[in-house]
Amino acid sequence: MPERPYTYFDYTMSLCPVCLKKIDAKIIFQDGKVYMTKKCQEHGSWKILLSTDIEYYKFSRNFVKQSEMPYKFAKQVEKGCPYDCGLCTDHEQHSCLTILEITETCNLTCPTCYANSAVGKGKHRTLQEIESMLDMIVAAEKEPDVLQISGGEPTLHPEFFTILSMLKESPVKHTMLNTNGIKIANDRAFAEKLAAFSPGFEVYLQFDSFDPATLIKMRGKDLTKVRERAIATLNELNLSTTLVVTLEKDSNAEEIGQILEYAIRQKCVRGVTFQPTQVAGRNDNFSYEHSKITLSEVRNAIVSQSGLFTEKDIIPVPCNPDALAMGYALKLDGEVLPLTRYIDPGKLLLNSENSISFEKNERIREDLLQIFSTGTSPESQENRLQSLLCCLPSLEAPKLKYDNLFRVIIMNFMDAYDFDVRSVKKSCVHIATTDGRLIPFETMNLLYRDA
Repeated sequence: MPERPYTYFDYTMSLCPVCLKKIDAKIIFQDGKVYMTKKCQEHGSWKILLSTDIEYYKFSRNFVKQSEMPYKFAKQVEKGCPYDCGLCTDHEQHSCLTILEITETCNLTCPTCYANSAVGKGKHRTLQEIESMLDMIVAAEKEPDVLQISGGEPTLHPEFFTILSMLKESPVKHTMLNTNGIKIANDRAFAEKLAAFSPGFEVYLQFDSFDPATLIKMRGKDLTKVRERAIATLNELNLSTTLVVTLEKDSNAEEIGQILEYAIRQKCVRGVTFQPTQVAGRNDNFSYEHSKITLSEVRNAIVSQSGLFTEKDIIPVPCNPDALAMGYALKLDGEVLPLTRYIDPGKLLLNSENSISFEKNERIREDLLQIFSTGTSPESQENRLQSLLCCLPSLEAPKLKYDNLFRVIIMNFMDAYDFDVRSVKKSCVHIATTDGRLIPFETMNLLYRDA
């Protein structure tokens, strides 16, 4: 019998990259890779690379947990996903991370910016608007796990510390500041005021490259000295920091290992988030064919370039395994001790085949076991490990602190090319709007930001 040149795996709905209408799509395996094929009757056909690792792609499909809903939905289903965002009653995941954009303006005009922010563009949200948005977030989550203040550049807001105080007094468990670091680098007093909001506060610092030419391409400016001063100050204050790297295959993908090795040596850095560029907002100097990088390619680069992790250490995150992968390690006495390899990812249990034993650090063995399990039952282990495999877990172990934890996260936000309705229903990173909605990051930037 004649055969097609590929293996058909699945069917889903996607978007036309031109008109953003919903269209049929197939997931196929071909030449050792995973592709999405789709056709718009008006604008033609596309074949989009989704993954360079078929086995990991199939594995991640099975790495799911029971859906968790918000306490309050904002929209009923009328037009069907992704045209009812709010969250609508058909969404399958609450907000693991909520983004609160307090300003539209910025002190940079980056060639790569999903929010399309720019110097002198847009306005600041009023305190009344921000308070209303926060009330809506709390109504949906009761005790939001992580809330990220963003923009534009949020440190430009004239009431910035009033907003931070508002969040500190709210039920939000952990607050992040998404920033380019310019204010921290240039204003020591500002950084010291930030540190006063710890614990429960973290800097989410833009950190794309060590190469000035790459920084100019992606950020429009050589920010090397800014990064150096910002990190030096954050280290002195030991203010918890995550380095966030916007990734492009033809720009900075070869620096993944270098960035990880740098981050692990910094006192203040608790982890690195790698975020492949989403084709949304402003994407100057970007070619989808040459610049777009997949989650599997980032995962492979973490393993091959750094030597800090193995493939067993970077595994799917259960709330949205198509888009998120994560690995954990401990920083102890100058050693880096990977943790995730001790998880049986098929069952979310402690992997009995690997005994936890760290030669020079045997003294912490009991604490490590306590991190992984509150008891001997599978249910208690699963609850603890699901907590670990979320954005910011707590460490219930006397000899270990959050300072000892180092995490690497891959956040692959879909765009109109690789958009998958099946997957976006589990999106857990949501942006708050002034009209009382929580909109998934992916659909916000594609369909709602410039409505």
